[in-house]
Amino acid sequence: MLGTSATVFGGIGLFLLGMILMTDGLKAVAGDALRGFLARFTGNRWSAVASGAGLTALVQSSSATTLATIGFVSAGLLSFNNAIGVIIGANLGTTSTGWIVALLGLKLSVSTLALPLIGIGALARLLGRDRLAQAGTALAGFGVIFVGIDVLQTGMADLSTHIDLSRYTVEGFSGRLMMVGVGVVMTVVMQSSSAAVATTLTALATGTVSFEQAAALVIGQNVGTTVTAALAAIGAQRLAQRTALVHVIFNLGTGTVALLLLPVFLATVDLMTETWIGDDAALSIAAFHTAFNLLGAAIFVPLIPRLARAAEWIVSEPKNSLERHLDPSLATVPALALDAGRRALDEIVIELVQALRARLSTGHGRSLVAIHEALEKVTRFIGQLPNVETQRLPDWSLLLQQLDDARRLARRMNDDVAMGNLLDSTLLAPQRAALRAVLDQYPAHSVSAALQGVHTRETILAQTAEGQRSVDESMRALSGQRLLEDMAESLSRLRHLQQPEHITNAQGQ
Repeated sequence: MLGTSATVFGGIGLFLLGMILMTDGLKAVAGDALRGFLARFTGNRWSAVASGAGLTALVQSSSATTLATIGFVSAGLLSFNNAIGVIIGANLGTTSTGWIVALLGLKLSVSTLALPLIGIGALARLLGRDRLAQAGTALAGFGVIFVGIDVLQTGMADLSTHIDLSRYTVEGFSGRLMMVGVGVVMTVVMQSSSAAVATTLTALATGTVSFEQAAALVIGQNVGTTVTAALAAIGAQRLAQRTALVHVIFNLGTGTVALLLLPVFLATVDLMTETWIGDDAALSIAAFHTAFNLLGAAIFVPLIPRLARAAEWIVSEPKNSLERHLDPSLATVPALALDAGRRALDEIVIELVQALRARLSTGHGRSLVAIHEALEKVTRFIGQLPNVETQRLPDWSLLLQQLDDARRLARRMNDDVAMGNLLDSTLLAPQRAALRAVLDQYPAHSVSAALQGVHTRETILAQTAEGQRSVDESMRALSGQRLLEDMAESLSRLRHLQQPEHITNAQGQ
């Protein structure tokens, strides 16, 4: 019995390892294509659902699709309504794992397909570079998945001789509800609904569980993903929490409908499999898994606007939050993390400009504490990023430049002595007026160009030498002048880095 349990756990472990390798490899190979696909094919809620399903089936990771979705909403490139469509589609896409297991994993010989895939993938990983190496990782992971299923089949076949779960009936609502609970626990323990579904299909194929039990287990496993999502949302940014909330609502609602209509579903699936698939219980469960998720999508997609409003009401956005884009989970996808960092910095720069404009207009300004805290958060956020891909290095360089200039501008604005000299000196009145005027239209107008033709350092020194100004007055004016020049330089560079053509050129390098 102990050896059988070890074989089952080992098979599950191999399956999970294969999924991790394949998912990581595919995400790396996809690169910006993942983001580009979402940007292009999420124009309405139904295309968003299709995009989410397609991407998740491709990379075998609903978390990758969800992260990309969060990144796009955070960057303002995707509405939250359409993001909900992508999330619903991602839940549909996860059902593809069941089809892979039923169609290939339970039928193909390990020595015929899986081992050669692992060998070829490992060679590509060791000898290749960049995308070829990542493709090798994905290919090897794909092979390891089938090895895991083969080991799992062996373990389940032995387990069925010791424990016959099929004798525990699931007739009646309470019995089905109990099996749904078992499915939830399986997903939580394994931290993967794909692994839980694969285990269920393997158990069904070896006769360890009955068809009705497998159906109830799959419903529970579908619901179980919400526990992982809810735990991951604790302490996350508001957008990630809203995404997790929608995920929970959709999966709980879909699971409830599937449980209530289980007899109808089973009868319908039986009819479909007799007509198209034949006597294959694993394929029937895969079809059932897809069918009730399709029904859930049909129910919830028309309700997307209400779901969005509910999520935004339950998880409200704090006012003037400069850190809302910096979701720690995005750090695992550098391209999305760079977008999030740039978006946060853009908003911080806007806050800095508004604070400086207020200071020049009234002599008093808002506190910069929140801005300094946000800048430190951005610094820590981008410092956690893994190695950035070669093609993303220009974007990385731009982000670092923008961060450096924003930090420098914030520090100079916090210099109360120099700021007082700038605000109090009558010599600097033309500079203050020119800077205030250009800040009203920043970043449309150049700061440096606006300051040309007004008092310069040389003018102040000349007036002092001619005795028109006292040395003390001139020193204070020069201190304010240096502050103004430093701030103008930082604002000019930030304006340059924020220009769309500059960002486009960097991305094209």
